[in-house]
Amino acid sequence: MPKKSDKELIQAWEAKVKKKLEGRKIVEVRYLTEKEKDDAGFYHRSLVLFLDDGSYIFPQSDDEGNDAGAFCTSWEDMPIIPVI
Repeated sequence: MPKKSDKELIQAWEAKVKKKLEGRKIVEVRYLTEKEKDDAGFYHRSLVLFLDDGSYIFPQSDDEGNDAGAFCTSWEDMPIIPVI
């Protein structure tokens, strides 16, 4: 099977993520608890967004989940939501 081009890869991931996120409502926002941080093997706690379908998302530092990650925003008064 031929390898996907960067454009095809981006389009495929965008389509997958759209199905999961578009139209969802954020129903809770909080940082990972200490237990959740420890269970994930993280050194830091990131923000978690809980969605109306029972799912959640949070940033991590890389694809392997080596640590929590910060959110980058377009808000002038809060350009970064830091890890703690």
